Amino acid sequence: MMETLMNLIRQQSGDAVINNPAIPNHQNEDAMQAISSGILGGLQQQAQGGNLSDLLSMVTGQGNGANVQQSPVTQGVEQNVQQNLMQKLGISPQMAMSIATMVVPMVLSKLMNKSRDPNDSSVDGNQILGAATGNQGVDWMGAASSAMADGKLDMSDLMRVAGGFMGGGNNTQQNQSNSGGLGGLLGGLFGK
Repeated sequence: MMETLMNLIRQQSGDAVINNPAIPNHQNEDAMQAISSGILGGLQQQAQGGNLSDLLSMVTGQGNGANVQQSPVTQGVEQNVQQNLMQKLGISPQMAMSIATMVVPMVLSKLMNKSRDPNDSSVDGNQILGAATGNQGVDWMGAASSAMADGKLDMSDLMRVAGGFMGGGNNTQQNQSNSGGLGGLLGGLFGK
């Protein structure tokens, strides 16, 4: 997934990075690396900070998150990329946000489209959600598909999906002690 992400960033960074006088040419690669790590870090923050349902919607192309350009996930990722660019390149907040708003929506749109394209094996939804949540090897897309069978993702769907990933069972106390716990995952969904 990292290679695919970097390729997309390189494709979308022409005017924002390469042709940007605020970024010296010798820092172009550093800028693209900062964007890449900012996108991954931003997706992780969104998954753990209360926007897992929007992220699931964005990856599956269903519900409120289907419009990547307008998604709260994209806005959160843009802010993370802005911070990364400011810290790693020392550019102004305005320039960093300008770069983030030019690159992030296009990269995320293309990444999500690639993940849903059955003819493109470079990245899939499970890889994106695994990187965002830290739970690799989970069939996120299968779980999302069953959770969203009624066309929406609600609390009971999240409880069922998260409970399955945290060891199943109905004992919430037991689940909270496993891998950060169901409570930790759901607390992140609601910003607690």
